Amino acid sequence: MKALDWQRIEDELNAHGCAVVPGLLDPAQCAPLAAQYDDASGFRSKVVMQRHGFGQGEYQYWAHPLPDVVAALRASLYSPLAAIANRWHAAMGIGTRFPSSHADFLARCHAAGQTRPTPLLLRYREGDYNCLHQDLYGEHVFPLQLAVLLSRPQDDFTGGEFVLTEQRPRMQSRAEVVSLAQGDAVVFPVALRPVNGTRGTYRVNMRHGVSRLRSGLRHTLGIIFHDAS
Repeated sequence: MKALDWQRIEDELNAHGCAVVPGLLDPAQCAPLAAQYDDASGFRSKVVMQRHGFGQGEYQYWAHPLPDVVAALRASLYSPLAAIANRWHAAMGIGTRFPSSHADFLARCHAAGQTRPTPLLLRYREGDYNCLHQDLYGEHVFPLQLAVLLSRPQDDFTGGEFVLTEQRPRMQSRAEVVSLAQGDAVVFPVALRPVNGTRGTYRVNMRHGVSRLRSGLRHTLGIIFHDAS
């Protein structure tokens, strides 16, 4: 994986609540990952969003062993994100801290009964969308995650923008629409992030989703660092 500008990523997360990582995966990696959606043997479960009121579309959680590129991303991105997460928790007055090794963090999850892998592959067709939500799967939650667009905007699909909302205390919610190219990733909070105000740092509540797909077929890789119970 190419070297990333982690200072820029942290600065954008602090300023805007998300950060785009251009070209995290190249097209030669994106297409084979998207094609795995049709091979059910690689996944532990499938969710049809409409059945649960989550929106319209589908996603599947990979089973162990994870695809090599997914496992490599999860392991390599965790450590620098853990440093950011620890600074965020300190700023928000949250006592939990995260080890520098993803294996050590997963051991914490597994000891609490959170043993099911959470990386997922999402598929949207024309008219599909994902309601605003948070990916909270148990007691132990890593506060940052990312989504990687595997399809080509305008060529494979139209519409389907990644959307974040920020619910600020005693203020109206703020929305952020993130434009991605194939292989780009967006890093964003699972639930909370710190914001500096006139009276110090306060917590804001974040949700994410995907707007309605106007046409075509859209695949996205989701990387969540805590496992599920």
